[in-house]
Amino acid sequence: MNRIALVSLVVDDYDEAICFYTEALGFRLVEDRPKPDGFRWVVVEPGGGPAQGTALLLARARNEAERSRVGDQTGGRVGFFLYTDDFARDHARLLAAGVTFVREPRHEPYGTVAVFQDLYGNLWDLLHPAAR
Repeated sequence: MNRIALVSLVVDDYDEAICFYTEALGFRLVEDRPKPDGFRWVVVEPGGGPAQGTALLLARARNEAERSRVGDQTGGRVGFFLYTDDFARDHARLLAAGVTFVREPRHEPYGTVAVFQDLYGNLWDLLHPAAR
């Protein structure tokens, strides 16, 4: 085993999630296939080049327990970290795409960071890591 390939993100609707992740965040749709159970296998990943890390499996909620977790998969903590090599460029692009930032950019010992939320309210860090 050499990497975590997918992280499941519970969503309300496949198509609205695909739209947000591809249009607002600039991710690439890698896979969208129907499954025999009526659900779909939908994978998106950051679109900045060849796959280098973890992709998201957009999983539509199947029941009330799963629906209750949409937008709160990590209990209100930042649960996802999107790395950038140009913080100012990507922060400006996300703002222009209508992405809501809930914490302003700040400089930390580990890098420059700002917290945004996805269309369901899950919290993400946009992070330009500090040089090691």
